[in-house]
Amino acid sequence: MKRDLQCPEECPSRVEPTPAPRITPELTGEAEDAELKCGSAPVWIFGYGSLVWRPGFEFTSRKVGFIRGYSRRFWQGDTFHRGSEKMPGRVVTLLEDCGACTWGVAYEVRGEQIPASLQYLNMREAVLGGYDTKLVKFHPQEKDAEEPIQALVYIATPQNPSYLGPASEEDIAAQIIVSSGCAGHNIEYLLRLADFMRYFCPQAEDKHLFSIEEALISILPCLCCAEESLEETASNPQKSKG
Repeated sequence: MKRDLQCPEECPSRVEPTPAPRITPELTGEAEDAELKCGSAPVWIFGYGSLVWRPGFEFTSRKVGFIRGYSRRFWQGDTFHRGSEKMPGRVVTLLEDCGACTWGVAYEVRGEQIPASLQYLNMREAVLGGYDTKLVKFHPQEKDAEEPIQALVYIATPQNPSYLGPASEEDIAAQIIVSSGCAGHNIEYLLRLADFMRYFCPQAEDKHLFSIEEALISILPCLCCAEESLEETASNPQKSKG
């Protein structure tokens, strides 16, 4: 069963980002190139996971849209933001997929926003998350958009130590239900991402995402009943003996 939510067609209004912490990790790959070559030109950063609702850095503008050639998958483990070392959470990464596209949000950063955002994301996505950077072509949702925009994206590859790989939607949902980290519960991550797709990309399909959401919603009532039964047994041990 799917949660019945209405889907506004307009792009989301700008959310005031939280200040980026002062960190100075070294940048690598495309992120370093973007900072070195930026000059007065803007840099665009594409987010397809928690970045769609919580960028965490200052930006000039944002656009909803998609990139081609990738599918979103809950195949990356998370031992910090949405999980722990003992109980890793599941977050999304991108899988190369010729005929697919992945929807998300691209953020435009300019001037001093560029080094600040890249340093913040390097810590959040690369150091703590295990993601690498890559340049992709971003297609805005706007009907009057002209050429695609070159954007920086963070992708967790199978080579990183936190990579979990494929699993059934039911197994992924079961892992998400019991995982929580510094940024909150893994359930929140899944439901916020599903809500974003419904609200701002109602025409797009993401079978993997919505199948996991559906599996989670079907498991939760069973989990709640089991917990209530355990609580009842603990509060009335004599009854359980009968």
